[in-house]
Amino acid sequence: MRTGRLNKMRKNVYSPALLRGAHASRPFRDWGLHAPSGQRKYLTPHERRRFIAAARRQPPSLQTFCLTLAYTGCRLSEALALTAGDIEIEDGLVSIRCLKKRGRLVVRQVPVPPAFLQLLERMHSDAFRPEALTRRLWRWRRTRAWQLVKEVMRAAQIYQTAASPKGLRHTFGTHAILSGV
Repeated sequence: MRTGRLNKMRKNVYSPALLRGAHASRPFRDWGLHAPSGQRKYLTPHERRRFIAAARRQPPSLQTFCLTLAYTGCRLSEALALTAGDIEIEDGLVSIRCLKKRGRLVVRQVPVPPAFLQLLERMHSDAFRPEALTRRLWRWRRTRAWQLVKEVMRAAQIYQTAASPKGLRHTFGTHAILSGV
């Protein structure tokens, strides 16, 4: 009985990888920093700076959303779930509830630049009132948020595979590694 549950669990974990055509013995072998086409899944430091510059030219709500993705490396849905209560201005942290842990509460605390936190507090001042701390900072649906990030990528003249919210997540990881984090 125990073996049956284990096999079922393996099947559930491996299914997405197997559907992509991965071999059963190495279902995650295609996970890496490059797409099957050879294109990077992350932005270069120069492209990251261009994205941040393009984000700073956007309306306040979109600006803070894009900068949140760039500075925290969170998933699009995790950013959309953020509230002012998740922003720890004095400590310089954003607390992100991981939405991919299948029911377990996992919170990542990510340090961000103080200037970004001040911008977030200024642009979303209504959300930082005590009675509003549990309201989401951004009210968009996931699809609309994805479209908006893609528009900012185009404004930054970034068009390849990495020009997506997921590309920003990969960029955050590579930037952290290159910075010695």
